[in-house]
Order: sequence, then structure tokens, then C-alpha cells
Amino acid sequence: MTAERTDPLWPSFWADVAAEDRAPLRDILAELLGRGVLLGDTGSGRELFLLARDHHRFRLEDYLAPLGLELIVDDEALLLQARPRMESCQLLGNFTKDETLILLTLWRVWDEAQTAGTSSAVLMRLDDLWEKLRVFFDRIEPPEKSQIEAALSRLKRHRLIRTQRPEDMTQSGDLLIEVLPSLARAIPFDSIEQWRERVDMASPRDGEPETEEPVIS
Repeated sequence: MTAERTDPLWPSFWADVAAEDRAPLRDILAELLGRGVLLGDTGSGRELFLLARDHHRFRLEDYLAPLGLELIVDDEALLLQARPRMESCQLLGNFTKDETLILLTLWRVWDEAQTAGTSSAVLMRLDDLWEKLRVFFDRIEPPEKSQIEAALSRLKRHRLIRTQRPEDMTQSGDLLIEVLPSLARAIPFDSIEQWRERVDMASPRDGEPETEEPVIS
């Protein structure tokens, strides 16, 4: 019997994984556990996506389940996502106030695009995001654009968005933001009313000071 079958640090299915698939499978798990999302639309990510979807989907689901994570395979967007089960996952991280405001705003932009039947990528400029923040959170001073960029960097690391700097970009407000489907799953709302409840939680009541506490965790 091999060490792989007896060592409790190895998953029970590891001995059944072809030798040539083991290193890629480690990369897939590293992406899912480290970032939450594996993008499979370009480069090596596409090979990893196809390998996971076509050959190791059920093994990945079994591996993630005890961690309170649900494997999402999105064939249309070509991505894998380890979505936390809110009632059981112990891996949820806190978002800062700025990140929370931006997440809620981007979710609404995504939802409006889906309601309108948009089939293309959901894109917006940083300037447009700042204006949306002012509209949705009219009782809160919006973050400076430099603070928004810093918050976007973390969301990008978690593969919730992509950013692109146009060739003719002359100011930070021209930064392009693509909202990925993974963002809507990371903070799922069943209705716009649920979204409004979260917005109210993030907004101070009249006469109350703004809070620095994270709202989404």
C-alpha cells in the first residue's frame, strides 16, 4: 500500500488521480482556496478549467465540501468558483467599509445588466463607479478614487472583477472595470429588496456618524 493511501494528509481519491493530472489539480485547488475563483477563458487557466470540469469535478466537490465551500462550474463565463455556504463556511473574510460599498454598487450594476438582458461583458469606468457610489450611498462621503483603486485591487485578487487600462488612458477615472459573474455569487441576493436592506445597513441613519465596521463578512 502506498503512502498516498495511508497518509491522512492526502485525500482518499488521490491515488486514483492520474500522475500527469496531480500537479494541475494542485494548481486548481490553490486557485480556488487562495482566490476563490479560477478563470478559464485564457492561457493555462483554460486547460485547468477543462481538466476540472471534464475529469475531476466530483473530486473537487468532495474536497471542498467539508470546508463549507460549494463548487460552481460556469460554462458560459468559463470559470470555477468555490462559493462559501453561508451557514457553514469558516473561511469567509471581512471586507472593509470601502470594499463593502464598492461590492454592493458593482452587484447592482451587474443585476441591472442582467435584467436588461445584456449578454456582453459588464463594463464601467472608475468615474462611473464613483458616481454610482454617490447615488446609492447618498448619506456617505464616497471614497477617494485612489481608495477605490486600492479596494478594487483586493476584489481583483479574489477574481470578482477584472480591470483594464485603455491605451489612451490619461487619468485614473478612465480605468475600465469588468464585473465578473463570480461577484454576484459571492454576495448573492434573492431580490433587489435584499440588496436594499444591505445598503441600508451600510448607510448611517440621520444624525449617526459613519462607521468603519465591515458590513459584508
